Amino acid sequence: MKIVQAKIQVISMLITAQAFILIPKNLQAQQIEKTRFDDRIMLHLADHRTPEQTGTFLFLSNTFQYVEVGIPTGLLIGGIISKDKQMRENALYVASSTAISFGLTQLIKHLVKRPRPFVQNIRIVPVTRPSSTSFPSGHTSTTFASATALSMAYPKWYVIAPAFLWAGSVGYSRMYLGVHYPTDVAAGAVLGSGASLLLQGMKR
Repeated sequence: MKIVQAKIQVISMLITAQAFILIPKNLQAQQIEKTRFDDRIMLHLADHRTPEQTGTFLFLSNTFQYVEVGIPTGLLIGGIISKDKQMRENALYVASSTAISFGLTQLIKHLVKRPRPFVQNIRIVPVTRPSSTSFPSGHTSTTFASATALSMAYPKWYVIAPAFLWAGSVGYSRMYLGVHYPTDVAAGAVLGSGASLLLQGMKR
């Protein structure tokens, strides 16, 4: 009887161990498939670059921080000049959303440590070669944080449309230049928008 019980315990342990082995394999397979999807998009974008488009997206990618700083600065100056308390509060809200998104992005980058596309796949030729990790896209997270906060503060179509067009263009530029995967950009957009919405909810 004891021998039978011992055999049952051994079989149970083997089944449990096999389950633990299979789960990581399944997750790994999903991750490989996701990376292949990302790679296909990156290779397609790299193959269809033009000098004009590359110059435009480089400009967007290299100057995004000036817009991020300029938006809350302009609101603050306007609020001070016009003695508009709401405008000054909006300036703080936009700046805080961007700052929180930046901090969260750096934390996640440090934890995930996903290699850049051109590091993971040598067939992907980038326009520039950033040294930091890839996931999520910091450019995308902070621009979407600024765009979302500005749209929440001024819910008018002529504010919302340009704000998200700018944020979306910056995010796309990171893929076009070969420095971020689509999933990096998507995660950055969700993170940035979520940070602004969360901050807005805490204000109420």
